[in-house]
Amino acid sequence: MRVSAVVVNYKAAELALRCVRSLRAEGVTDIVVADNDSGDGVDRLLREADPETRFLQTGANLGFGGGANRGAAVTDPDNDVLLVCNPDVEVEPGAVKAMLAVLDEHPDVGIVGPLIQDPNGEVYPSPRIFPGLVDAVGHAFVGFFKPNNQFTRRYRMLDFDRTTASADVDWVSGSCFVIRRSVWDRLGGFDESYFMYAEDVDLCWRARQAGWRTAFEPAARIVHVQGASTNLRAYRMIVRHHLSILKFWAKTVQGPQKALVPLGAVLLGLRAGLACGQRAIRAARAR
Repeated sequence: MRVSAVVVNYKAAELALRCVRSLRAEGVTDIVVADNDSGDGVDRLLREADPETRFLQTGANLGFGGGANRGAAVTDPDNDVLLVCNPDVEVEPGAVKAMLAVLDEHPDVGIVGPLIQDPNGEVYPSPRIFPGLVDAVGHAFVGFFKPNNQFTRRYRMLDFDRTTASADVDWVSGSCFVIRRSVWDRLGGFDESYFMYAEDVDLCWRARQAGWRTAFEPAARIVHVQGASTNLRAYRMIVRHHLSILKFWAKTVQGPQKALVPLGAVLLGLRAGLACGQRAIRAARAR
């Protein structure tokens, strides 16, 4: 399978360059860096270090989904698979091959996500479920006081062995994944009404509605710094996160639970306030 890669950059030039190098080492030849008006000099770095990588200036901060969609639109349309990632990831040897193998062996799998580690080797809970109402509320509020609660464990699949076990999952992190181009084209890429966060949940949900499975493959590994761009506007990103969760829930909830959407908006507003306060306290203690 032939692969095109899209790296969505926002003020993470040096990390984006390392990401491109890791993709090159994996044999990916068609790479586009979609820059959301960073002004960080990533275009100059790419010209100097890897002139074959195409640079696309989106002209504005379109969010992750918007940048990915613009980048995907200028990749080679004849390539079978699209790899989408953040700029602060490095693809480890064999990762792309391992994800492509899943697509090759399972024709009904449309999306594959890798195992994600931070630079210290800690495994990030990237494969997750679509939580029901009870698990969503429990994770949102109990998690503030008891992170290892039963609701969070179910939602984040913490009892699942992410280091060795491949599995069908509900959704995988958008920080790095591969998707069949046919699936991407049919779904129209990311829903750009999600500026940041939950666009990956939404993409996997729409893929399932269209009859495609999402898989997690731990043989594919990446290192993710996390927060290289979002930490620049931390409080704004907390608010964006909660707005995206509300949008996804309102879009997908069915039946009598639709009547609870206004209450959900209130609860998510409360949680956003708690999250901002928690971050402010941690920042003050770190000084």
